[in-house]
Amino acid sequence: MVKDLFERIKGDKGPLGKWADKAEGYYVFPKLEGPISNRMSFNGKKVITWSINDYLGLANHPEVLKVDGESAATDGMAYPMGARMMSGHTTYHEQLERECAEFVGKEASYLVNFGYQGMVSAIDALVSKDDIIVYDVDTHACIIDGVRLHAGKRFVYRHNDIESCEKNLQRATKMAEKTGGGILLVSEGVFGMRGEQGRLKEIVALKEKYNFRLLVDDAHGFGTLGEGGRGTGFEQGVQDGIDVYFATFAKSMAGIGAFFAGDKDVVQYLQYNMRSQMFAKSLPMPMVKGALKRLDLIRTQPELKDKLWEVTDALQSGLRNAGFDLGTTETCITPVYLKGEIPEAMAMVNDLRENYGVFCSIVVYPVIPKGLIILRLIPTARHTMDDVTETIEAFTAIREKLENGTYKKVAESIMAE
Repeated sequence: MVKDLFERIKGDKGPLGKWADKAEGYYVFPKLEGPISNRMSFNGKKVITWSINDYLGLANHPEVLKVDGESAATDGMAYPMGARMMSGHTTYHEQLERECAEFVGKEASYLVNFGYQGMVSAIDALVSKDDIIVYDVDTHACIIDGVRLHAGKRFVYRHNDIESCEKNLQRATKMAEKTGGGILLVSEGVFGMRGEQGRLKEIVALKEKYNFRLLVDDAHGFGTLGEGGRGTGFEQGVQDGIDVYFATFAKSMAGIGAFFAGDKDVVQYLQYNMRSQMFAKSLPMPMVKGALKRLDLIRTQPELKDKLWEVTDALQSGLRNAGFDLGTTETCITPVYLKGEIPEAMAMVNDLRENYGVFCSIVVYPVIPKGLIILRLIPTARHTMDDVTETIEAFTAIREKLENGTYKKVAESIMAE
């Protein structure tokens, strides 16, 4: 008998979906309203927002809003129509690609409509069935999904563990000698959950012993690290050793879109072989012109990055001085590690938002191990020292309630309803 495809879905909504009735609209799919800023409206109240990927505060920068608005009025959101290969190519797309490549020290770059979609498609294009992929276990979901498309062998190494990385390069080398293929190693410049930098310097050094190419997803490093915000490769002094560099406009640039950069022949190969772009509509003009303005502001206003780090340093040092565990973050991403179960985490976050006016992301199982809670804060150049002080005071108060069992009792009463 053939089962109804939806029978399983109705019985098993998944590890997160099973909480939908109690969580949707508040803990997941929440609505932050009003102008993007350090304080926004949530559930009818003003809250300090630590959950917006607007690192440099460009989302509502007057010059950005002016360009976005003018382009929307003159070009519309439809132009250019069609995929770039057929009818959606413009001089502005080419200009943005030239400026992105120059900014990150590469020969050429290629725009993609969305970072997630682009990374999946780039991995698919770069490797054949005879090639081997080696990747960090904690890489972003877009990389994992790209690796899943690979018809050949793949080896995963322990997070930021160079010894494990090398062992898997050795395994990949032996396999590639049999298949006649090559090796693609994939890491992140900044790991978005823990805030750690990828060990790019050590990985690049392994090129002296092994023949592989390196793809780096620098979504969170672009604009926040390195000289002038040029990324993690510049921060660690190994940008030349990164063969394919990727960055998104969705973080520091507060926009939509992304780009890959590298040698001209590799970038051209991606242009002609990335299915997600060959068969997708071109990036709309307001987003392209808006990205040009945002990139210009990153280049010409270094004080934005300076302010971001002033807030970051104050927040992280203040939390650590108050006894909080931030793990090994070395970037703006600020994860606060606490112990508790999912119902306790929900009760705690409700209290944090409703009674202390602080909104941050909550991360629980299955993203992280059971019994662990991460409250993830994203500082921006728009935050103030008052925001920092209020947040540290709020975190100190909710930690005490978590440890004395208050949230466990609240959770039990809610679950009993």
